[in-house]
Amino acid sequence: MAIRFPVPLRPGDRVGVTSPSMGVGQRERARLEHAVAAVRGRGHEVVIGACMDGASHVSAPAADRAAELMTMLTDPSIRAVVPPRGGETAIDLLPLLDWDAIAAAAPTWFVGFSDISTLLMPVTLRTGIATLHTNNLMNTPYRVRGPLLTWLDVVALPARASFTQSSPAMHRAAAWPDHRANPQTTGLKADEGEWVRLDGDSAVDITGRMIGGCIETVRHLVGTPYGDVARFGSEHAPEGLIVYVEAAGDDAFAVCRSLHGMRLAGFFADARAVLIARTIAPDSDTLTQKEAVLDALGRLGVPIIAEVGCGHVPPYLPIVNGALGRLQFGSGCASLTQSLR
Repeated sequence: MAIRFPVPLRPGDRVGVTSPSMGVGQRERARLEHAVAAVRGRGHEVVIGACMDGASHVSAPAADRAAELMTMLTDPSIRAVVPPRGGETAIDLLPLLDWDAIAAAAPTWFVGFSDISTLLMPVTLRTGIATLHTNNLMNTPYRVRGPLLTWLDVVALPARASFTQSSPAMHRAAAWPDHRANPQTTGLKADEGEWVRLDGDSAVDITGRMIGGCIETVRHLVGTPYGDVARFGSEHAPEGLIVYVEAAGDDAFAVCRSLHGMRLAGFFADARAVLIARTIAPDSDTLTQKEAVLDALGRLGVPIIAEVGCGHVPPYLPIVNGALGRLQFGSGCASLTQSLR
């Protein structure tokens, strides 16, 4: 069964902004306005929903958030949906969404990461519609360096296009800037850092469909109708999968337990390679983050490439859930090519 890709975003197209999880507080509204201006600067009309309140951990009651997200995902005049940020409990929307209606509608680009991957991954798994795992709206103004694309670049690519991104050899070196004090910031302090292979040193050249998300959120989908990666692999990926995961903040013991459980439930059953995002999550007393990954996933017998920018440490490497990926690593190469077909 073929993956369905949304049509390319063009100047004049409408972009919907809603908060399926956490909203934006008053002290960060200036940053929101700056991020919206960055999208409008690419020629798009921005439609901001009603579910945006930042006073609590959710922007509105679950039924309201689900209804607004459904409206934006099925409105043919809205060509992309990007939440302002992640949050904590987007999982409460899953049983409230009309999955048949999403599958029947013309595909719309759904963009985000962190808690939003709780929604992105099920949309691709259950409907076969591609989604885009990358930074949320509030981080859109940050400058992108070198061999990486922004989410606005990816959603504008022509139908059936391919794009290659590689290790930028750097990553964020300090804490996030304070958007409340400096809402127009566009730069980040950087340190050097390359992708690394954890399980060996031979060269890698592997193809597979891309799928994955944030460990702390998607682990709760395993064993439910919303996290059946094995079924997705059998129905949509005869070439196998390239699975990516990222730890937002859990310590190494928690990450180790989560990855073991995900592996035992078949999350990595069709993986031909695994990408591990760079993280600033803490090590544990006797276990590092990388050791946790190897303890849980080393027995898969597939390449495990770490320090990839597909998590909470920028710069961001956008990954299209459902795209056909080609991972190359070794002999001076560290790249991921994704094809929208």
